[in-house]
Amino acid sequence: MLAVAVEWEIYRRTHSATALGLVGLVFAIPIVGMSLPAGHLADRISRKHIILWSQIFSSITSALLALVSWQHLAIPQMSILRACNRGLTAVAGVFEQHQQTFHFDDASIPLIYLLLFLGAIARTFSWAARSSFFPTLIPRDAFSNAVTWNNSVFQIASVVGPAISGFVVAHRGFPIIYAIDAITAFVFFLLVSPIPRAPQTRQVEKSTWRSLAAGMKFVFSKKVILATITLDLFAVLLGGSVALLPIFADQILHCGPVGLGWMRASPAIGALAMALIVAYLPPMRQAGRALLWCVAGFGIATLVFGLSKALWLSLAMLFIAGALDSVSVIIRGSIVQLMTPDEMRGRVSAVNNIFIGTSNEFGALESGLIAALFGPVISVVSGGIGTILVIFGSALKWPEIRKIGALDRNLR
Repeated sequence: MLAVAVEWEIYRRTHSATALGLVGLVFAIPIVGMSLPAGHLADRISRKHIILWSQIFSSITSALLALVSWQHLAIPQMSILRACNRGLTAVAGVFEQHQQTFHFDDASIPLIYLLLFLGAIARTFSWAARSSFFPTLIPRDAFSNAVTWNNSVFQIASVVGPAISGFVVAHRGFPIIYAIDAITAFVFFLLVSPIPRAPQTRQVEKSTWRSLAAGMKFVFSKKVILATITLDLFAVLLGGSVALLPIFADQILHCGPVGLGWMRASPAIGALAMALIVAYLPPMRQAGRALLWCVAGFGIATLVFGLSKALWLSLAMLFIAGALDSVSVIIRGSIVQLMTPDEMRGRVSAVNNIFIGTSNEFGALESGLIAALFGPVISVVSGGIGTILVIFGSALKWPEIRKIGALDRNLR
């Protein structure tokens, strides 16, 4: 819900593709700068406590977003806010010389970026703790299936959230969405509180810097882990079209915030359907080949979406892209966690977050800037083609990917 509201509000207030890309940059900076310290912290102190504090912080930032959005016309034009808007105008002017309809005159825009940045800091620490906390609660033999169900629960939220968000934005406005996000973040805090603290293995390091570097060294020493997360990084970096959905909803498909909500929900609907199928079927015996085929299909679906002028075809391509991406998420998540010892999981999860988190956010930045320079269609189509080329390059560079077998206790 938050993603749909933020993207649509930023676009409505600025009419700028660059502004949408900068949302990705705001999210990416904390991931790059703080993921390794977050992973180090997750291996040193209670992961549960990190999760709880992060949720409180997220709840506060969302509540402030609601206040800023609600009172955006009453925010005084302070000199620092005017300076920020002039800077944003200058950046957008570099990329959007072919059209001058964008504008950064609303004082709320710099504040929204600031609050998104602070919320991203909380999510970075929370993600490292949650991803390393989860495996300690699940038996190893059931972990791959647990990842599938965990992904399914997430996709249910990703289906329901954007669909509801589109309707709420159209009929009640943006502040309601941010208030709901603040409330649900606090509810999550209450739900996590009763979970017992799992035993946590701690490895003694000689120094903090060596501890931070240990996760990176482990990833680079395991070619299978390095190959799968690198493949996902470049596929999402090039093939991410989600950041441009507000432009497609407004200029190409003409479907408004309700249509934007459904477009945002379509990949999650596909991912949920595929996750349920994967959970029902026997465990994959050739996970590596399945990963390559699914990422290739993701690139093709992205390409067709970029060329589509019909809402039904666009929704179908987003559905297929989400379904295929779900399989790669399940495979990659299982490989990273099953091949990592518990005392390293926080730091390895942090490295994984740098790869995957930055691919999503820098992918949004790349898509926004390419769209500003050449238009949204060229941005998405070129990204789909780039994703397909990455598949061939990855298969040649790391033949180990094709050899990945079953995701079970024998995976090493």
